[in-house]
Amino acid sequence: MNVFSPVINFHVNYLNNLFRMTAVVILLKQVVCMRKISPSMQWGILLSVSLVLGVLLQVYHVPAALLLGPMLVGVAMGLNGATIRLPRVCFLGSTSVLGCLVAQSLSLSILSPLLNNWLLVLFILLMPLAASGVSGWLLVKFSELPGPTGTWGASPGGAAAMVAMSGEFGADVRLVAFMQYLRVLMVTAAAAFVARISLGDAAAENNAMLVWFPSLDWRFPATLCVAFGCAWVGRRLRIPSGAMLGPMIVGAVLHSTGTLTLQTPEWLLALAYAFIGWSVGLSFTRPIFLLAIRTLPQMMASIIGLMLLCGAMALMVTRLLPVDLLTAYLATSPGGLDSIAIIAAGSNVDIAFVIALQTMRLFATLIVSPVLSRFISRHASNPEAPSSL
Repeated sequence: MNVFSPVINFHVNYLNNLFRMTAVVILLKQVVCMRKISPSMQWGILLSVSLVLGVLLQVYHVPAALLLGPMLVGVAMGLNGATIRLPRVCFLGSTSVLGCLVAQSLSLSILSPLLNNWLLVLFILLMPLAASGVSGWLLVKFSELPGPTGTWGASPGGAAAMVAMSGEFGADVRLVAFMQYLRVLMVTAAAAFVARISLGDAAAENNAMLVWFPSLDWRFPATLCVAFGCAWVGRRLRIPSGAMLGPMIVGAVLHSTGTLTLQTPEWLLALAYAFIGWSVGLSFTRPIFLLAIRTLPQMMASIIGLMLLCGAMALMVTRLLPVDLLTAYLATSPGGLDSIAIIAAGSNVDIAFVIALQTMRLFATLIVSPVLSRFISRHASNPEAPSSL
């Protein structure tokens, strides 16, 4: 049996499962409307249900369970009219903690295999960009999406960075955000599924070895200073995904040189994962969903096509490089960087290889997307298409 068949089977059945989940969400809406509930009660529901679902997924050894649980609960509540929103600083702080977690696995040794196989790396970087360009072209050509919106929505980079930049190029930020976070949700679920299949019994062993409350010393507050300080500098310098990349780069230098041993206890990571999950999940509001409903089939076809392409590239990478299938799949998955990093951190993969490729593709996307946006807007846009749906 082909080792990649679980991935293919998952993607074939994904639409059916997703529509079932959507039906459940719609059914829940008939039972409770979040707008009629006070914000404090909404927070209580969000916290309690996220905890139950996260623990349940953890019991079944699902990778990134503490990200997926809060994310799914956030989606259900957002579509049911929840009015609460996580402060932006919580999301940025969480990504900075995640940057320090990833930094512990990074070293300059990762550059050698990447440089030795630069042609393959270049292919891995360019193929998703080319596919997203074609996808954006088709979305604009055969739907009511305006050119910039289709292009930025289909871009396979960091969701937050794409949303932030899209408005400057005339895109409808609401629809770009919906497309980007829909992709993050689908890619995260797919990557977690593939990780669970690949790890097998090792997933249970990983969970059993977790120490939730380890003893900490002065290096813990020092780690927090690196995380929050570098995140602040990264944001001030307007570095794309700077809240994560800043602590990741500085932390990697400090950790690899022995200057500072970074400490990221599991309870802090669980909190960071939940914040990221809630930020993504609650962005799926009902008004935006209704705004995008007419082009939802085209959006999902675009996302699934990109996921299948990246899955095929992962299989090719395993044949050409000495990396396992899960490492290759996470490295080639079309974002987001933070979600993939969380799954990689909870799996037995070469996290340095995964993060290196994901980071390079993020910057490649930031460079190429403005050019693609202008080109598609000029040559593919339907002049009769409305500026927003």
